[in-house]
Amino acid sequence: MRDEDEVRRLSTKMNRVVGANPGFRADADDACQAAWLELLSRRPSLRDSNGLAGWLTTVARRHALRAAENRARVKFVDDSQLEAHEPADSPEEETLASELAAALWRAVEKFPERHRRMMLLLAHCPELRHDQLAAELGISPSSVSRIRHRCLAVLRRRLESEGFSYP
Repeated sequence: MRDEDEVRRLSTKMNRVVGANPGFRADADDACQAAWLELLSRRPSLRDSNGLAGWLTTVARRHALRAAENRARVKFVDDSQLEAHEPADSPEEETLASELAAALWRAVEKFPERHRRMMLLLAHCPELRHDQLAAELGISPSSVSRIRHRCLAVLRRRLESEGFSYP
């Protein structure tokens, strides 16, 4: 029973301190819960047991500050602008895209080093020209197209074997 009383006492103290700032009042409860979760996940090394209240309050205040900053960054859009934006992907489409991306990079990991490097460069540096790719990979510029085509064909087959199809 003593632990429950201590948790209640510390929670009340944290809530009062964080909620004393008018900008944090809306986030005080969530910030205090986040502080408790952080305590459970991190287990800070405190010199004395009296430091726990200060640590929890500081962590709760930081969470409230982050929440207030995030709220301040939100930009409201005029209703007339809503139609101009494309609708977001559905959760199903996002999940399928995520699964495809994971399968793609798993397949790329099985490539030989030079081919894996080519796929990484093509994905992350699409602005590179053939001669720059060749120099980066240590191959002749005339080999870039052939190796790229071969890598993409192998990648397509591997993805199809996992049930993904190419349109």
